[in-house]
Parts: sequence; structure tokens; C-alpha cells
Amino acid sequence: MDIADIATSEYVAVDVDERLGKVRSLFERDNPKGVVVTDDEYAGIITQKQLVQSHIEDNTKASAMMQSAPKVERTADVRKVARVLVEGGTKVAPVFEAGSLWGIVTEDAILTAVLENLDALTVADIYTDDVVTVTENTNVGQAINLLREHGISRLPVLDGSGLLTGMVTRHDIVDIVVRDMDKATRGERAGDIERVLDLPVYDEMNSPVATTTLTESVREAVRRMLDNDYAGLVVTPDDDDSVVEGIITKTDVLRALTFTEEEHMDVQITNIKLLDTISRDDIRQRTERVADKYQKMQVQHCHVRFHEHKEKLRGTPLIRCQIRLRTNKGQAAGSGEGYGADSAFGVALDKLERNVLELKDVQADEEYRGQLLRKLGEL
Repeated sequence: MDIADIATSEYVAVDVDERLGKVRSLFERDNPKGVVVTDDEYAGIITQKQLVQSHIEDNTKASAMMQSAPKVERTADVRKVARVLVEGGTKVAPVFEAGSLWGIVTEDAILTAVLENLDALTVADIYTDDVVTVTENTNVGQAINLLREHGISRLPVLDGSGLLTGMVTRHDIVDIVVRDMDKATRGERAGDIERVLDLPVYDEMNSPVATTTLTESVREAVRRMLDNDYAGLVVTPDDDDSVVEGIITKTDVLRALTFTEEEHMDVQITNIKLLDTISRDDIRQRTERVADKYQKMQVQHCHVRFHEHKEKLRGTPLIRCQIRLRTNKGQAAGSGEGYGADSAFGVALDKLERNVLELKDVQADEEYRGQLLRKLGEL
């Protein structure tokens, strides 16, 4: 299936000289997946995620914030486009035909097109079990930092007993922070920045929370997301919707569309532009060497995410790397930081190897067991 009938020529566009204040108002009013920036022809794109992560003033031109989203051809295969969106960390990509901008393709359009084919999967097949949560007393400023650090769009809110009571999303942050910070910078309400950042998320969270279960089909879960404009659902036990077992997002579903039947491990990389002295094939081979040490673990998919911090050492940025393996024994993850993608990946891979041992019934081959234990200092 290609995207010829999925892409649309209807999209929101602004000129490179448009003020960011206008762009913010477009997101608040129309809630688009992204805004295309043009300068007679395609120049870039601005996403809601960028606005949350930025403190650029409203009178700044759109060109200062736009980024180059991955381009796709109107006849591109839907699986390839799904990978492009996931690895580009975006929900929209510009679509070109004969070298010219024709329109856009969105995450929702792809999911709608493949909806009926998702009945073969259950939520348990693709959900994420490592969930970042906050408590009702966590303030908005802390929530913003968590969204940035982990590159996520939502945070389940727990009460003092650890039970699910609400959800705070990136869109909520845009509504309550960007709007009020804009007023504060114009001097209309002095002190609003500090006041808003100190608010507990309890005051702004959405409740009740939309949930799903491990046994529900992905088709039904996605249908509910599309019908209600949810970006994700909290995964809970069948008999208790207040206990958080995981989360499933539209991005998780897109990622599942890219799974392959190839002999070697399928590796998906988010923020692939941050790769420096390491390649996709290097990442695949080094991760495979870890997975191959274990007789009973079959890796079904590997997702590697890189995030760049502002800190640098002799020009090399501090990178955070997160590795997640989906296996027949469950999920295993590792994360770490280093200067440059290669260094960060190495730290994360070491952490992954430690965490793999915690998977139930996974045992190392005898040849590797002694090496691993000596490496961990457990002999």
C-alpha cells in the first residue's frame, strides 16, 4: 500500500516571516499536527512539541523555529512512511510529487488507512511497560522537564497510593503554560511564569483517564484513539482500571507497522540525525551481540532513541540514549548518557545487558555467563 490516497493537499501553512505568536494561536485554535512553513516553496515545519520545548518570544519569525521534516514521495510505501515519521520524531511529513510540495501525510491518516489490518495484534504485542508517571503534587515545571527528558507526550498521574487518577499531556502544557507565559512576557500579569510552573498537575490533569487492557485488539484501541483524538491510552489490568501496567500510543502502533521478517534484527532509531561516528548497522550488530548471548530470548524489535542536551564538551553534545528490546520474554530497556551518540549508545547498551538478566526465564549461555558476571563484578 502506498500513500497516494492517504496524503492530503489540505494543510496549515505560514510564511517564514510570520510571527511565532500567530503560529501558537494556530495550534491553540485548530490543533494541527504541524504547520508547514513556506518561502514561496516548502521551507520546513513547526510542531507542537517544538513550541513546548521553546521559550522563544512571540515576535520571533517562524523561520527561527522551523525544522526540516523528512520528505516522502506521494507514492511511497506506507511502511516506509511510518518509519520516517517515527524516526523523525514527528506526526506529519511533507509529501512531494515531481519535486514539488503536494501536501502532507499525518500519523492519523496512516492509522485510519490500516485500521482493519490491526485486528491481528493485541495491545500486549506492542505496548510499552516502562511508564514515566507523576504524582498529583508534581508541579507543572517538573512535568515539563520530564516531557523533555524522555521525549514523551503524556504523563499518567498517580495519587498517594500509586493509583491512576489523571493524565497530563503536552497539549495541556501548551494550553496552560505557553498562553500564560506569553501574557507574562508582555507584562500583563507579572509573576505568571513562576505561578504557572509551580501549579500542581492535579489542578490541570484530565480525569477520568482513557484506558485499555493487554487483551484488547490494537484495532479497537486505535479506533478509540482516533474517535476521541487521544494520542495514547493507559494500559491497565482487565479487572482494575486504576493500576498502571503500561501505555500504548499511536507512535507504538506506527512502530509496529515497520516490524519486518528479515533474518537480522529490525532496529528503529529516533532522531537518527544525531548519529555521528556510529551507523545504523553498528547499532544493530552491537545490540544483536547482546541478544545472542541468551538462549531463550528472541528479539522481535529494537528501538533506539537519541536525545540531544544543550551541554557540550569540545563541541560534542551530551546525548541521552534509550534502548528498548521487545522480546518473546517481555520488554527490556537500558539508558545512558555520553558525549556523542557512540558513547551514549555504549553506556545504554551496558545498562541493557544488566537489565536483560532480570527477564523471567532468560539465561545466558555458559560461555558468556562467566564473562558477564565478571563484568558486573558479581563473582
